[in-house]
Amino acid sequence: MARVGFIGLGNMGGGMAANLAKAGHDVRAFDLSADALERAKAAGCLPVESAAAAAEGAEAVITMLPAGKHVEQVYEDSVFGAADTGAILIDCSTIDVATARRVADAAQAKGLAAVDAPVSGGIAAAAGGTLTFMVGGDAAAFERAEVFLSAMGKAVIHAGGNGAGQASKICNNMLLGATMVATCEALLLAQKLGLDPQTFYDIASVSSGACWSLNTYAPLPGMGPQTPADNGYQGGFAAGLMLKDLKLAMEAAESTHSETPMGARAAELYTKFADAGNAGVDFSGIIKMLGAGKV
Repeated sequence: MARVGFIGLGNMGGGMAANLAKAGHDVRAFDLSADALERAKAAGCLPVESAAAAAEGAEAVITMLPAGKHVEQVYEDSVFGAADTGAILIDCSTIDVATARRVADAAQAKGLAAVDAPVSGGIAAAAGGTLTFMVGGDAAAFERAEVFLSAMGKAVIHAGGNGAGQASKICNNMLLGATMVATCEALLLAQKLGLDPQTFYDIASVSSGACWSLNTYAPLPGMGPQTPADNGYQGGFAAGLMLKDLKLAMEAAESTHSETPMGARAAELYTKFADAGNAGVDFSGIIKMLGAGKV
């Protein structure tokens, strides 16, 4: 098995690094949080003192960071100077397309191969090793990255050249954000029309209204598979992260002169929801704001 440097051990990265260690890889892990490093150690990773130390001697360097500015800084300040020229650089953060391409170009200039590989699936999938990776990079780099990504996910899909992974993630989550809002609206309207929520779920989940936000991630407790709604809207995918992705989508829409009225409205609603103190609440919890008529 290979030595892997893993930088960024938050809610997603911690589970991902643990699965790499479980697969037998020698994982050198770094995070600014001492607690995150302790959890990584308990999961079989070797904590190191810096991002550069994680990258040294690694066959693959994986980053899972909050935003594009953090990715660019870590690469410029730590990874580029420490990584071996034979290493594959894999950024699993969700960032803007322009930064992803800029980082890949900088890596190439230093003789390094890089891919952007954002994920879909949330915290439970990160812990369970069932994430979906959408990967941007050339075919050779994708092939090198795939073996490591496969240890952390159920699906690894080559989306195209550098930046294509981020483009896929941004568009996917704009679709998710908008459909979750529409799902919440439909469930609330059904209730006001006197329909039993479970009965409506039984109908819509096998009809033309079926979608992931309803069938797999129902925003009302007690219907369908267990979701964060059954846990007081805790866990899952935080509304603040959904808002981050929607803002990235809106920036992309503006830069490409694209009309995205549904995405724009979803961004407005999630901004209001997060600003009301709900940034850490699961994004399906927006049903409470919609149900209260506070939109």
